[in-house]
Amino acid sequence: MSGPHTAFFYGTLMEPRVFFRVVQGTSHPSDVIKSLYTFTPAVLHDHCRHRVQGEDYPGVIPEEGQSVLGSFVTGLTDANIQKLDSFEGSEYDRRAVKVKLVTKLGNAQGVCQVEGEEEETTTYIFIHPNRIERGEWDFEHFRKEKLHMWAREEIFFSEGKLEPPHC
Repeated sequence: MSGPHTAFFYGTLMEPRVFFRVVQGTSHPSDVIKSLYTFTPAVLHDHCRHRVQGEDYPGVIPEEGQSVLGSFVTGLTDANIQKLDSFEGSEYDRRAVKVKLVTKLGNAQGVCQVEGEEEETTTYIFIHPNRIERGEWDFEHFRKEKLHMWAREEIFFSEGKLEPPHC
């Protein structure tokens, strides 16, 4: 059954295989399970996505005049939210935000992008600014170079970090 919660994801969880690995325990759920969720491009204004020192994942922090393109996801259940909170761990705080849904995607810099409805949702804000690097985190680099590790079925997550299976 589809749930009443929504969230805005801007990093590893934008990739459906990682999202489903976290909330369903498999990166390749059935089509019935996939149909319980919707993924819509969205923009979070007055925030910026940065690399986190020594990690594959990003952190978003408030930053006036900046914006972050990510995914607005619907259909989340209470159990999904608990799993997401555990995945994000102590480095993030789930907070209420407003995002604008994207009706037309632009280029990498957002040129020609068209925004539509505003939605109230939640996202995970990084709470350790001393670990933030000033460069932008690159989703395409993550997909090409790191995704294979994050979507593997035999890998476990502990507070968003990859861990080998426990024997």
